[in-house]
Amino acid sequence: METYFSLMPLAAVLVSLLAAVLIVLSGRWPNVRESWTIIAALAKFAITFSMLPDVLAGKYPEVSLFTIAPGISLALKVDPAGIIFGLSASALWILTSFYSIGYTRGLSEHKQTRYFASFALCLSATMGIAFAANLFTFLIFYEGLTIATYPLVIHKETPQALAGGRKYLAYLLTGGVILLLAVAFTYQIAGSADFHPGGFLSLQVGQDRLMMLFVLFLVGFGVKSALMPLHSWLPSAMVAPTPVSALLHAVAVVKAGVFGFVRMTGFVMGPGLLYEIGALNVLAVFSGATIVLASLLAFRQNNLKLRLAYSTVGHLSYIILGLALLSPYAWSGSLLHIVNHAVMKITLFFCAGAIYVKTHRENVSDLKGIGRQMPFTMGAFALASIGLAGVPPVAGFISKWYLVQGTLDTGLVALAAVLLLSGILNAGYLFPIVTRAFFMPSDSFPKYGEASPLVVIPLVLTALLSLFLGLFPDKIVYLYQLASSVAGSVFSRGGL
Repeated sequence: METYFSLMPLAAVLVSLLAAVLIVLSGRWPNVRESWTIIAALAKFAITFSMLPDVLAGKYPEVSLFTIAPGISLALKVDPAGIIFGLSASALWILTSFYSIGYTRGLSEHKQTRYFASFALCLSATMGIAFAANLFTFLIFYEGLTIATYPLVIHKETPQALAGGRKYLAYLLTGGVILLLAVAFTYQIAGSADFHPGGFLSLQVGQDRLMMLFVLFLVGFGVKSALMPLHSWLPSAMVAPTPVSALLHAVAVVKAGVFGFVRMTGFVMGPGLLYEIGALNVLAVFSGATIVLASLLAFRQNNLKLRLAYSTVGHLSYIILGLALLSPYAWSGSLLHIVNHAVMKITLFFCAGAIYVKTHRENVSDLKGIGRQMPFTMGAFALASIGLAGVPPVAGFISKWYLVQGTLDTGLVALAAVLLLSGILNAGYLFPIVTRAFFMPSDSFPKYGEASPLVVIPLVLTALLSLFLGLFPDKIVYLYQLASSVAGSVFSRGGL
């Protein structure tokens, strides 16, 4: 591994920040405003993708903006873990941008300038999280993402939306304060906050202090990761427009939380140290329980977005559970699932939004026969549902395969059973939606047809992408190679 100075990581962060300014200035001209959104999304992905060859070759671009104190600086570095998250977020922002244009036009949404500007700020913060070189930089962008997303959560400005926004801020800002304590505590005991594969803390600090630090990180990252019982803000935030829900669940906010767990377990504390203090057992219990309970709660939801919300809660804990297993296979599965879940879940939310734009129906019980009227939308929904249930050849199967392999490597057969049970439960709350849509006729269902192409084309593309990632997980962006590289570096230096 070698690093070299480059402004590209900073450019990846700033391009959408500049776009937010241009979007605000172009507010009176919708076509110009939306053009800035598309241009910024394409530019962000191009910049991120351009750094991929060097990262694959073990050459990591970095830039340090300024030093605050010894061992504390605002710095960006692109490593394999960061570029996995960055590529996922930047690629999906392109499709979300087109989808958002069709969605907001289809519903004649108000305050569209604020909407698109906030979206751009969120992606700027997300890229800062992906490419943060240390805990301090990570924390700044992590909290910036919370603030930037708030206007999107309350976008409708109804009493329900405002209440959901207050709950969103109360939970996430509280989690942020606890994370601040964790970062400060880490610096106090280590004199550094820079990420290192395998971690940089030592048992010499003392097991009690290390367990206290772990608990702070667990809560700080657990809120944004919707780890039970810290999850209730997420279903409440479903009052937001559907593209925002897709952002929350697939691209940015909750993925920032689980990516925080990647950094904490692999680059701050390290798997060896976490094993020695018994922290990984705690993480495995919380994530395993969340997987099962969230899946069971999803069955009770008639509202389609709420059902998908609880599905997200469960699938985020797939990632956390994999990190808690002392297995490179499980780590590879977790990192792959960051991307695979993003693609599949954004497809499902896009489909829910297309249904709402065209029919204004939100409940599963009202979707009998809709597959005959919206075949592309519900076909995409079916494909993503198959993937989330872990059925080959869709992307979710690849993630779950490596996660289950990780449980078998470590002899934790009970956790393998949890993952397999979860797949059955996923099928139980998603497949009936598909059968209802295609195989239950409804004489009262009008012939609505599909939503606009700006809405339908992105969801078809994300569905096809989920199939492509299942068939070819190591093509074009070399996701498996990147994930294996992260796992290899963490475990070779992690004291195991």
